[in-house]
Amino acid sequence: MDLYDVAVVGGGNAGLCAALAARQAGAEVIVLERAPRDLRGGNSRHTRNLRCAHAAPTGVLTESYSEDEFLADLMRVTGNETDGPLARLLVDRSAACPGWMGRFGARFQPSLSGTLHLSRTNAFFLGGGKALMNSYYASAGRAGIHARYDAEVIGLDIERGECRALSVRTGGRVETLHARTVVIAAGGFEANIDWLREIWGEAADNFVIRGTPYNTGTLLRLLLDAGAQPVGDPRECHAIAVDARAPRFDGGIVTRLDSIPFGIVVNRAGERFYDEGEDAWPKRYAIWGRLIAGQPDQMAFSIVDAKAQGTFMPSVFPPVAASSIRELAVALGVPAGRLDATVASFNAAVRPGTFNHTALDDCRTEGLAPNKTHWAQRIDTPPFWGYPLRPGITFTYLGVTVDERARVRLAGGEPARNLFAAGEIMAGNILRRGYIAGIGMTIGAVFGRIAGEEAARYRLPSGS
Repeated sequence: MDLYDVAVVGGGNAGLCAALAARQAGAEVIVLERAPRDLRGGNSRHTRNLRCAHAAPTGVLTESYSEDEFLADLMRVTGNETDGPLARLLVDRSAACPGWMGRFGARFQPSLSGTLHLSRTNAFFLGGGKALMNSYYASAGRAGIHARYDAEVIGLDIERGECRALSVRTGGRVETLHARTVVIAAGGFEANIDWLREIWGEAADNFVIRGTPYNTGTLLRLLLDAGAQPVGDPRECHAIAVDARAPRFDGGIVTRLDSIPFGIVVNRAGERFYDEGEDAWPKRYAIWGRLIAGQPDQMAFSIVDAKAQGTFMPSVFPPVAASSIRELAVALGVPAGRLDATVASFNAAVRPGTFNHTALDDCRTEGLAPNKTHWAQRIDTPPFWGYPLRPGITFTYLGVTVDERARVRLAGGEPARNLFAAGEIMAGNILRRGYIAGIGMTIGAVFGRIAGEEAARYRLPSGS
């Protein structure tokens, strides 16, 4: 019987960081990836960058981004709903991430056109998330880490705070795998439509799942059923506005709509429902999925005019274009009179200012409910563009509680002896609500590394 020192469940950023860290520490490691080899990497395949503190400019980051500023940004977007010590640990360890990841083939580049607002805070992956994951797996192979694909963990044998074995299904066969320690990095439950429906009702049928279809929450359910201490609200998630024409699963980042701050957003009735210019886009883009989920039929529309062209990253789908607002309304299936009136009221409320799409400018409206607080320009220059929007879920925040060593806490509050968690499955410790661009990958990298190092350090007594 093979007995590994460390079994890592999940083959995305968090899982590979855990595996590589454990192998660096001398452990024999196996990675169990539910997806086939061509789709390995979970949601990490679709990522572009990670957020990290730095004291001075680097080859890919401009100026500086202090740990205190990073923490303040995190506290603001979460409304201070976070585990303070773990949040501080995350921020403190973030500065080392690019260098450590670089040892395993990760390459970085400066921010791209259309993402210059992240040039100071986020390091971009050269080639994107898929290139990052390919580099990780290549390093893992050279290091002797065993990777098994199409391997779904369907059972955990947990007794008195120890995980003694895993049940792994590969094809139609189920086997028992033993490891001295286990790291769970298997993501959230965002691809489990039935579970989403338990929380959101029929609205879940209109949700788009931005990432992998393999994050169905099997390991999360197993851990909770075994007595792991939960963290986070099941309704909270990283959910953004995506193009309604996106595929149901695995559409990735190219389906995201970044036009929202530079126009207005209306629902099916042609009415605005939220301040499109509330704050800098990297700190507010992840609220729009939930906002749209609360609208009729979970549908909305981003409306911009010719002045907005070139200010945002385009979607993979072309906009619906028209020479008048009424014509655009007909093309989008929105009541023409209502949309025309909404745009007219908005235009009349716009106050003079200096438009600056790279900063919080002074272009605003007065007398509307809701007002637009930044980037308010009259929508009066054809062609007019419209994008249909749906809620796009990236990952869910319900997870398991961990301590500063990434150990899973059990119902009584005590940590499990040999069971660790990293990535989305424990992100709720940091993110109870809200999001800030790039922090998901930071959570995976920081706590993946911690979990791997701690897992390699732990040894069950002989005979256990």
